Amino acid sequence: MKEILGQKIGMTRVFMETGEAVPVTVIQAGPCPVVARRTVEKDGYEAYQVGFGSRKKQRVTKPRAGQFGKAGVEPTRYLREIKFTEAEFEVGSRITVDAFKAGDRVDVTGTSRGLGFQGGMKRHNFQGANKTHGQSDRWRAPGSIGQSSYPSRVFKGLKMAGRMGKERVTVLNLEVVKVIESENLMLVKGSVPGHRGALLKVRTTNRAIR
Repeated sequence: MKEILGQKIGMTRVFMETGEAVPVTVIQAGPCPVVARRTVEKDGYEAYQVGFGSRKKQRVTKPRAGQFGKAGVEPTRYLREIKFTEAEFEVGSRITVDAFKAGDRVDVTGTSRGLGFQGGMKRHNFQGANKTHGQSDRWRAPGSIGQSSYPSRVFKGLKMAGRMGKERVTVLNLEVVKVIESENLMLVKGSVPGHRGALLKVRTTNRAIR
């Protein structure tokens, strides 16, 4: 397994040799300095604690600054744990986008855009009601939400209006179209969750190609 942290830059398209236009998401993947290493003997599992993004030293707490100083790396904005089984890295080294190549299949995890309070039609893709039988003001209403005599309450989890988005989402089995090592960029086919500048985690998928 290979993993790396990245930042969503935006979407564009690339033209293949056949002339096909492919929509892609541009991700700035790495470089991710290795801050610590988790081992089975000490922590009970294998992982790397890596950073991503830059941060001013005066914006870092003293314990966190000591952690970065011990590893010999500059302070970073994000600090996450990832798994990387195809190579070994020492504390202080960096994981870069050259670990991936065009044609790889990856899963991309991020936080979806927060859309605030939304109605049932937008939040749950309801169809809405027809303008028939004398009704003219219920086009976007969710309809009946329960029964009157029994059980005389609304069941938990019923699809209704509410806050939409800002959830952890993983898009599976995307194709890496291109890797630009000199600029730490990865072009992934299709869309990924999050707004521009959102933190993403990219890992090799274990799903079969369909």
